[in-house]
Amino acid sequence: MAPQRPKGAGALEQKTALSPAPVPPRSGELYAALDLGTNSCRMLIAQPKGNGFHVVDSFSKSVQLGAGLERTQRLSRGSMTRTIQALRICQQKLRRNKVRRMRLVATEACRRALNANEFIRRVHRETGLKLDIIKPQEEAQLAVISCAPLVGRSTENLLVVDIGGGSTELVWIDLKDVPAHDRPQSIMRLHSGFKQLQSDLPAARVVDWISVPLGVATLREQFNDVEDDAARFALMSWFFEENLGDFAPYHDTQPHEKFQIVGTSGTVTTVAASHLGLKRYDRTKVDGLHMTSDEIDRVIRSYLALGPAGRRSDPRIGHDRQALIMSGAAILQALMRCWPTDRLSVADRGLREGLLYAQMSADGVLEDGEF
Repeated sequence: MAPQRPKGAGALEQKTALSPAPVPPRSGELYAALDLGTNSCRMLIAQPKGNGFHVVDSFSKSVQLGAGLERTQRLSRGSMTRTIQALRICQQKLRRNKVRRMRLVATEACRRALNANEFIRRVHRETGLKLDIIKPQEEAQLAVISCAPLVGRSTENLLVVDIGGGSTELVWIDLKDVPAHDRPQSIMRLHSGFKQLQSDLPAARVVDWISVPLGVATLREQFNDVEDDAARFALMSWFFEENLGDFAPYHDTQPHEKFQIVGTSGTVTTVAASHLGLKRYDRTKVDGLHMTSDEIDRVIRSYLALGPAGRRSDPRIGHDRQALIMSGAAILQALMRCWPTDRLSVADRGLREGLLYAQMSADGVLEDGEF
């Protein structure tokens, strides 16, 4: 399946906007965001607070919805059953918290599966939840706005990378014309779409974006037949880079001043936790951390030295993630090899946070001001 991108760099023909709320939200009303991906089901329930939000409840579980999808092009009976069991828990949390405003989305696995519509109908029938299968552009858009608080005031060129289970989204943004103090907020205003409407406010310009149908699960499945651990890692990394050919900035090898790359995914946060030597994961130490290319390479080399058994017993990786961490690391290594920076900003945030920001921004319940 070919990477998806618009026709022509920056020529975004379709404006993806969230519908405004039919009635003004009540003060203190809760919002929910659910992200059903190829590998995981995650949900946040939050209350607007200032120019951000306070998390009231959350849920995260590995459901492996896309297991076997690469081979059969269908969601398996077992994968659907596991996922619906997790969604029932989400439904109970939504009901208990009396959440009325929510956005529940599914991504790459449901975009690709031939029986996705049958699955969506079954979810609604058995849980009452209505899942929306979003397009790659909206997934990329939501990942970008989730990272707005991490954008530096000195950043003039920004690359946001979201490594998912079934796909990887990359968005290149030009901020040179935006005043330094307004750069994070200009990213937040992309909640209404990559193609900005005419406005007196300074605008972040999306130079190009791409959705590569290779994530930690789909890339690993393509190289299941390679037995050697190091060889499989090298092949995955180079294969991912080959799929970046349609991304316009990939061909721009000139170094950029004031360039920032922000990575958001379980892969990136796991590598960061390993770099810090954390015995127990601590989001406050990981989110916003800066890692150099050399530090990332050292962590990846340590993963290869551990081998599958060692990675499985490493508390920062664990049994569930050990099979996928090397495909994610292969993607991360390829990205750091391609672009003119030796530093990565780590984001422990993603689609759920983007969904919350988008809903709250559309409803006008977030305050203005710097993050």
